[in-house]
Amino acid sequence: MSSTAPSEATRRNARVALWCAVCFAGMVGAAYASVPLYRAFCQLTGFDGTPRRAEQAASRTLDRTLEVRFDANVRDLPWTFRPQQTSQTLRIGETGLAYFTVTNNSDQPVTGHAVYNVTPQLAGAYFQKLECFCFSDQTIAAGTTVEFPVVYFVDPKFAEDFDTRGKSEVTLSYTFFPSQDAKPKAAGAPSVLGGTAKAGL
Repeated sequence: MSSTAPSEATRRNARVALWCAVCFAGMVGAAYASVPLYRAFCQLTGFDGTPRRAEQAASRTLDRTLEVRFDANVRDLPWTFRPQQTSQTLRIGETGLAYFTVTNNSDQPVTGHAVYNVTPQLAGAYFQKLECFCFSDQTIAAGTTVEFPVVYFVDPKFAEDFDTRGKSEVTLSYTFFPSQDAKPKAAGAPSVLGGTAKAGL
């Protein structure tokens, strides 16, 4: 009996160690998956002020107008990033078109990815984008300036929600970070003039 006890204990310890390793691997995998899952959840629901991605324009337009302000920021990139317009006033449900300009001030191509949000946060559920440079990584050549369009609208339900119907202004804010994607999507249209490229709709 004494000769088998160490064997039983060894097997039991091995099982415990195996389960610990599996749990650890699962937690690491969940940590890596949480960022894209959280981003997808926010885009789907508008949670945390994240604008939603739309497949088609609004089916109706209200007489009420809303001022949309634009903000641009850069983190750890040799880029100059700015909106071409500080604000736009459009009717709720109307499709808007705004442009942002990014200049790569370095001597080599650099890839970045834009994250975004809307303030007030409750407006994120109704601010929807049909086209945006933030949907994929963007690579900008050395010394090149790229113009990015954003096509968007504010869902008419914005005017019906008790928490947002009294709001007259929203702010769409972007921040470009270095990309972690090894296979970025190149930015810019085929035509480049004077170091400036236009990213098509």
